[in-house]
This record gives sequence, structure tokens and C-alpha cells, in this order.
Amino acid sequence: MEKEITLEFAKPSFLQRIKGMLSVDFYRLFYTPLFYIFLFIAAIIPALVSMGSIGDNSETAGMFTNAWQIIASDKPLYVVSNMGEYANMNMVFIFGGIMVSIFIGHDYHSGYVKQLFTTHSKKQDYMMSKTIISAFSMMCMCITYLIGGVLAGAFTGLSFSINVGSLICAILGKMVMSLGWASLYTFINIIFRRKFGISIALCFVIGTGIPVIGAASLVGNSSILNIFLYGSSVNACLLSNIISLITCIGVSLVWAIIYNLVGTIVLSKRDCY
Repeated sequence: MEKEITLEFAKPSFLQRIKGMLSVDFYRLFYTPLFYIFLFIAAIIPALVSMGSIGDNSETAGMFTNAWQIIASDKPLYVVSNMGEYANMNMVFIFGGIMVSIFIGHDYHSGYVKQLFTTHSKKQDYMMSKTIISAFSMMCMCITYLIGGVLAGAFTGLSFSINVGSLICAILGKMVMSLGWASLYTFINIIFRRKFGISIALCFVIGTGIPVIGAASLVGNSSILNIFLYGSSVNACLLSNIISLITCIGVSLVWAIIYNLVGTIVLSKRDCY
């Protein structure tokens, strides 16, 4: 009697799938000039901002008395009365949104997504991989911005006196919010995957904080607005403490979970291509 032999191939685990997809995304990221261009942009922004503060007619003139104000505002900002108040590391999230839009947009226009979903059906893996790679990119932009900010402050002769603990909490708070912003930008690009112009414009507008500024101008300053509309990144200021940092971490994780879940549902219910 012949024995029937059945070969079973173990399906890759969740960690194996994510590791494989991330390895491809990181490879593409590091070999894409776009990544380094945006790192350079983030590095020179502080220099442009600090030089603008020297002029008499600049909107930011006299705005900075301390070099670390180029990194974070003195206090949490809900309504910006002077655009110079927004001239800090928050600007990374504007250009970060543009970079995410270009990166994901290339996936769809190059046909990479069609090929990927033909052999890799887990839409949640795509959402998570793109969120992680985008968050990593924005964290790197925060680092180059920080380096540029320190050099710009030294060049303009600004004071570096600061509460070190508050400064560290502010910097870490903005960096961890990269995860929240990345998940939001990834979700937007999934929704408007066939409308590259709309996705990049929407990411830019949201990154500038215009929606929350408009809402705050109507209802007044509110911590609720700060948490749910602006991701608590404005809370990462030079008055930050460990509570501020924990808030940023919590909000960023909640954003990531919500937008990844909703984005996965959208990809599963609609034509991915």
C-alpha cells in the first residue's frame, strides 16, 4: 500500500512578514535620493529661520532670545498669533508629510503595490510597514533639524541656557509624535492613492496646523484640541516635563492604532490599485 505524502508549508508569521516588508522598504529608502534631500532640507530650515529673525522687518524679528526656541516654543501653542511662534521643529512634520506622499505615491505609480498585493495579501502589513518607515524618516529629520538648530543658534550668538530636563522631554516628545503623524499621513495617502496632488496638498495643510488653528480660534485654547487635532506635538515645548512626554507617547500610539486599523479596512474593502 502506498502511503499518501502531504507536504505542508508553514505560513510566515506576522513578525516574519513585517520583517520582510520592512527590509524592502528600508532598502528602498536608503537608496532613494529623496530621503537625503529631505534630511538636508530639515537641517537648513533652522538656519533660514534664525537668519530671518535678525532682520528688522521680519515677522520673526526679535522672536528668538534663546537658541532652543528654534527647536521648541516657550509654551504650548494652540493659536499662533505670530507665524514666528511656529518656526520650530514642528516644521519637520510639514515636509515629512510631503515626503510620505511622494514615497507612497511612487508605490502606486510604479506598479509596486499591484505586484506586492498579488503575492502578499496582508494589507495591514503594508500599512504598518509604511507607517514605521515614515516615522523613522521623520525622526531622522528631527535629528538633522536639531543639529541645524544648534549650529544656527551658535552662529547667531543666541543663549543656550535652558532647563536640560525640559529640553530633553520636548525633543523626545516631538520625535515620538513622528509615529502619530506618519500614521495619519499614510492613511491620507491610502484614501487619495489615485489623487497624488490632493494627498500631498492635504498633508501639507494638515502639517502646517491650519485646521487646529482655525478650530482653536473659534472655541478658544483647549487641551482637547491639542490632543485630538494636533497630536499633542505643540505640547512638547520648553516647559515640558515627563507628563508631557507620556502624553505625546500615548497620543502617538493611539493615532497609530486608529489610522492603521481604518487604513487596513479601506485597503481590504476597495480596489488597492
